Amino acid sequence: MSLVSFVCTEESNITSLKKAIEKSLNLIRFNFKVDCKKVAIKPNLCYYYDYSTGETTDPKFVSALIDVLRDHLTSDSDIFIVESDASAMKCKQAFRMLGYEKMAKEKEITLVNLSEEKNKNVEVRIGDKYFRFQIPQIIRESDLLVNVPKIKYQLGVKITCALKNIYGCNAYQKKYVYHKALSEAIVGINKLIKPNLVVVDGIIVTGTKTKKLGLVMASEDPVAIDAAASNILGFNPESVKHIALAAKEGVGNMQFVQKGESLARIKNLFPRRTLKNKIRGFLASTYLRYMR
Repeated sequence: MSLVSFVCTEESNITSLKKAIEKSLNLIRFNFKVDCKKVAIKPNLCYYYDYSTGETTDPKFVSALIDVLRDHLTSDSDIFIVESDASAMKCKQAFRMLGYEKMAKEKEITLVNLSEEKNKNVEVRIGDKYFRFQIPQIIRESDLLVNVPKIKYQLGVKITCALKNIYGCNAYQKKYVYHKALSEAIVGINKLIKPNLVVVDGIIVTGTKTKKLGLVMASEDPVAIDAAASNILGFNPESVKHIALAAKEGVGNMQFVQKGESLARIKNLFPRRTLKNKIRGFLASTYLRYMR
């Protein structure tokens, strides 16, 4: 079984975040390879929502993560923050509006729009469906890929966390073309792109309301961490199609060993949606599916 760590911090300054991230990595016994020359960090910048909404990864959290990485890697390691254009979002604008341009200058790291990078068309089969993705060269060449997602509800696939965040590594901009088989597409891209580490920014979360939770999660297994996130949001992981399918396809393991804080305690603290909210979400999802 895979290790998943749960660490809580009351403060959200750089020093406290760095300590929480470091502790989360120690709990899963993450082994840094000091010879990493190229490090790619993939935050969740799904739209132009400020981090304070709980929808996007806080640049301050990524800044603290960079400090942790630099403590363990050689001084000549190149660190890149990567994201791609989406159907309703331009990466360049998101980097500027969400504070990543300012943070990149302070940390002397490079921002990369994957949709403007060299890429390779790769086809993958999931069940009876075939998908073609544009896999960026910088992702293929990275020695360390760190996935930094958020925990959120999402219509159509129930939850979004580590597996869904890698979906954003597809350089193809018009991602709506995958929406008719989104769960399978999520698994397909994760079979082609496998992060070395997942560190979840759960400092501010959103559910029935936005809340400061102060949570950091870490694992080397995206399926395990998504299974944990599913539990936190009130779902059986086996009921979340892309998680169950990812486990079946060998992307990771749904069974995990908890390290650190109690998962049950975090689950009680999360602003989970009620049955009424879930029914409303199901009806909205069904309506959107048949109105496309």
